[in-house]
Amino acid sequence: MDGLERDVRGRATVLRLDLLSGVGREAARAYDVKMVPTTLLFDGAGRVVLRETGMPDAGRFRAAVSELAGE
Repeated sequence: MDGLERDVRGRATVLRLDLLSGVGREAARAYDVKMVPTTLLFDGAGRVVLRETGMPDAGRFRAAVSELAGE
């Protein structure tokens, strides 16, 4: 995840949530997170455009961020 975060720096914001915290529990309910890790990519309107459970496919996420950024 650290590498993915470096790769998208300046084009996307990475937010990590502790699912044991209040905010984390609320987010897990709102986005139906059943497994850890779950990685979600949101567009500028707040819609989930990519969702992966388990270790994320970094190439797929980088490509999706580039597409959203219009690159």
